[in-house]
Amino acid sequence: MIKQIIGGIVSIIFLTGCSGTMADLGIHNGKLAKCPETPNCVNSQAGDEEHYIQPIRYTGTQQEARALLLQVIESEKRTEILLSQENYIRVAFTSAVFRFVDDVEFYFPKEPTGESVIHVRSASRVGHSDLGANRKRIDRIRKQFYK
Repeated sequence: MIKQIIGGIVSIIFLTGCSGTMADLGIHNGKLAKCPETPNCVNSQAGDEEHYIQPIRYTGTQQEARALLLQVIESEKRTEILLSQENYIRVAFTSAVFRFVDDVEFYFPKEPTGESVIHVRSASRVGHSDLGANRKRIDRIRKQFYK
């Protein structure tokens, strides 16, 4: 019985540390941070297939797209908007059971081609594999955005 209690306490201590630390995020020279080599990250500006995901394309103004995206983000469970600027949004998504935190970024660049896109990056703070959770999240947000 004592071993089970100690095991439970150790597990709780371990799991409370699963939020991890935030990477150096933000926009640097017109780009979102690169993904680490681990498969728990997607980025619409990535140069490799494993991490690449399509950006979100939109019509209308940047302000309209930003407002719609914020509505979609706020409809998601366990989200916290950490930073909301004119051309950049950073959000923390927390998993239900183990409380893992994923950092998600949305960047509204002024593309030289005139194309209207929202670049995205979604990455786990800890661990190696996320079993596709970050890719699924961005796909779900994209689907809600286009409704």
